[in-house]
Amino acid sequence: MVAGLVKKGITAFISKQTNIFTAATFIILTTVFSQILGILKYMLLVSLFGASQELGVFFAAFRIPDFVFQVVIAGALSSSFIPIFADFIAKNKRKEGFEFSSTLITIGLVFYIFVSAVIIVFSYQLASLVAPGFSSSELTLMANLMIVIQLAQVFFILGTIFTAMLQSFQHFVIPGLATAFYNFGIILGLIVFSHFLGVGIYGATIGVLIGSVFFALIQIPLLFITGFRFSLSFTLAPEIGKLFRLMVPRSLTLVISQLAATTNVFFASFISARSLVIFDLAQTLAMAPVLLLGQSIAQASFPALSLKSSDKREFISILTSSFNQILYLTLPISAILIILRIPLVRLFYGASRFDWEATVETGLTLAYFAIAITANALIALLSRAFYALKDSKTPFVITIVTVGFNIFLSYLFILYYQLSIYFLAFSFSIASILGVILMTYFLNKKIELPKIEIMISSTKIIISTIVMGAALYIPIKLLDQLVIDTTRTIGLLILTGISSVIGLISYVFFTWLLDIKEAYYVIRVIKKFGDKDKILKQVDELISGPKLTP
Repeated sequence: MVAGLVKKGITAFISKQTNIFTAATFIILTTVFSQILGILKYMLLVSLFGASQELGVFFAAFRIPDFVFQVVIAGALSSSFIPIFADFIAKNKRKEGFEFSSTLITIGLVFYIFVSAVIIVFSYQLASLVAPGFSSSELTLMANLMIVIQLAQVFFILGTIFTAMLQSFQHFVIPGLATAFYNFGIILGLIVFSHFLGVGIYGATIGVLIGSVFFALIQIPLLFITGFRFSLSFTLAPEIGKLFRLMVPRSLTLVISQLAATTNVFFASFISARSLVIFDLAQTLAMAPVLLLGQSIAQASFPALSLKSSDKREFISILTSSFNQILYLTLPISAILIILRIPLVRLFYGASRFDWEATVETGLTLAYFAIAITANALIALLSRAFYALKDSKTPFVITIVTVGFNIFLSYLFILYYQLSIYFLAFSFSIASILGVILMTYFLNKKIELPKIEIMISSTKIIISTIVMGAALYIPIKLLDQLVIDTTRTIGLLILTGISSVIGLISYVFFTWLLDIKEAYYVIRVIKKFGDKDKILKQVDELISGPKLTP
C-alpha cells in the first residue's frame, strides 16, 4: 500500500491535476512547503546576521526590483496571459500559443535588459529615493545588493511565464515547488557563501541568484514535455495587444500595493535599518495565515461566486459561508499570535545574534500585525466578490483610499511623533480594517448582505475568541513561572504547544456550545483522523480523482 502511494505521489509530480479539489489541494500543500522553507530561510538569516543593519539593508534592496517585477510581469501574467494562452490550448492551437509565449518572453527579456541598465547605472540614487534615512555606507551596500538581486530577475521573468504556461496545461505541482526551490537556493547560498566562505550579506544575494535559477530550471523539463520550444520572436499578434490592454487595470492595482510596501521601507529607514528587519520578520509570521487560509478560501469561492453572480440568493449564501469560515479560522490565530508573541518569535527567530530587545520589538510588531489578520483575509474574499459581480473599479478605489490612509498614519506615527517600528505595523492594520469596512459597506449597497446573520455569527466567534484568549493566557503564565524552563528551546515548544492546545480546544468547545456550524466541521474532521483506511482511500482519490470535462 505504501509503495502504491509513493508511486502515485511521483506520478502526481508530472501528471495533470484536472480535478479542481486535487489542484487546489496540491497548491495549498506546495504553498505550505514553500512557507516552511521560507521560515527556515529567515531563521538562518537571523542566526547569521541577527537584527543587524546589514540585514535591514538586504531587505530594503529588494524593493525596486520587486516593484518593477510585480507591476509589469506578475500583473500581466495573473490577469491576462493565462486566459489567452489557455484559450489557444482549448482550441488545439498549441503552435500559435507557443509562438505567443515566445513573443512574450522575448519582449520580457528586452524589457529586462533596459530596466536592468537603468537600475545598475542609477542604483545609488534609487536606493536614496527608497531609503532616504539610511547612511551613505548603508546606501552603497543597498545599491550593490540591488544590482545582484536585479540580475536574478531574468530567471524570475522566465520562471513566472513557465509557471503560467504549466498551470494552463493543468500542471500545479512543479510550479508550486518552484517557489520552494527558490527559498532552498537562498538557504544554500547562506550556508555556502555566508557561513563557510565568509562573504557576509552578499552570500544572501548570491543565494537569491541561485534560487531564481532553480525557480526557472525545475520547470523546464515538464515544459519541454508539453512541446514548448523557445525561439526569439517579435511577432505582434492581436493577442499581444489584448494582453497589454488587459494587464493595465491589474498593474495599476499592483502599483498601489507595491507603493505601500515601498513606503514601509521609506519610513522604516528613518528609524534604522535594523528596524526594517524587525518589521519584515514580524510581517512574515503574521501574513502566513492570510496566505494559507484567507487566500485559499477566497480562491476556492471565486469560481462559485462568478457562476452564481446572477443568482442573488446563492451568491449571498456562498459569500456569507466563506465570510464566516474566514472569521472562524483566522480570529483564533490572531489571538495565538498576540498572546504567544514572545515565545513564537523566540522559537522561529531565536538565536544568539537575535537579542532580547529585538525579540520584544518583533513580538510587539507581530501583535500589531495580528490585529488585522482577519481583515486582510476578508479583503481577499470581498475583493473577489466585487470581481465576480464584474466590478473592478470599487476595489481599486478602496485600495487607493486605504493605502493613502496607511501612508498618512505612517507619516504621523514615524516622522511626526517619532514612534517605534511597531506603529508602522499598527498603521497597516488600521488601514486594513478600514478596507474591510469600506468593502463591506459598498458590497452591501450592491447585494444587501444578511447583516443580522453576519452580526450574530461574528459576535459568537468573537466571544469564543475572547474565551480562548483567557484559556491561552492563564496556562502560559502559570507554566512559565512555575513549571517550565523557557530559556531552553524544548521548554518553549512545550509551553506554546500546551497553551495552544488548551486554547484551541476551548475555542472549538465554545463555538460548538454557541452552535456555530463551522465547529461541527472541525469536530467531524477530528473524528476522521482515527479511521486510517478512510484516510488512505481519500489520499488515493485525491491523487487520481474524477476528471473534469475540458
